[in-house]
Amino acid sequence: MSATPSFPDDPAFLGGAPVPITLAGPAGSLEAIVEGPEPDTPARPLVAVICHPLPTEGGTMHNKVVTMTARALHQCGATTVRFNFRGAGASDGAFDNGDGEADDLRAVVAWVRAQRPGAQVWLAGFSFGSFVAYKVAAELKPGMLIMIAPPAGRGYEFDRITPFDGPWLVIQGEADEVVDPNAVYAWVDSLEQPPELVRIPDTSHFFHRRLMDLRGAVKNGVRAYLPAATASHD
Repeated sequence: MSATPSFPDDPAFLGGAPVPITLAGPAGSLEAIVEGPEPDTPARPLVAVICHPLPTEGGTMHNKVVTMTARALHQCGATTVRFNFRGAGASDGAFDNGDGEADDLRAVVAWVRAQRPGAQVWLAGFSFGSFVAYKVAAELKPGMLIMIAPPAGRGYEFDRITPFDGPWLVIQGEADEVVDPNAVYAWVDSLEQPPELVRIPDTSHFFHRRLMDLRGAVKNGVRAYLPAATASHD
């Protein structure tokens, strides 16, 4: 693999086959997977970069919430890039409490924008990954921000981050045992331009037995913001 690979553009990729790649990051190489829309779904000029939960608790780009979020976006015609933060999986470096991880995300987004200058770039993240996405959203100005179970009230500097002012979706399980749902609701209510908030009843942090509900919440929440589909590449 090249340290600066080209964006996959072959028929297998466009049919939804995942393509593993290695990107150059600020702390060394970053392990990533690029995946296109599902078969028979019209492709859209849209690439969503999805961030995984806390690496120190075993979070990686293969987390079920992350992969289900990617699947929901594939079913909407988007391409996704999942990647492992520094120190997770085969990515170089060590955990940096969100600061270095934000730099990792900046590097991935820069690569996507260089490879697909005509596409919208969206940011998404689950738990710790949603904090990292939020941390850079005002700076990187994605076409949309999707935050799933953001860790408000758990010591992260949410109040010190410049809020995102674009299309923005927050999905929160009402029976979350890791993130206090009331802390999330209070944080959302404190914002001058609050995001759309979707509460999913009887749902734990990792969406056990509720992954289909998560998929539906993502698809319904982004529908109004999807760019028009492009012509087929067949």
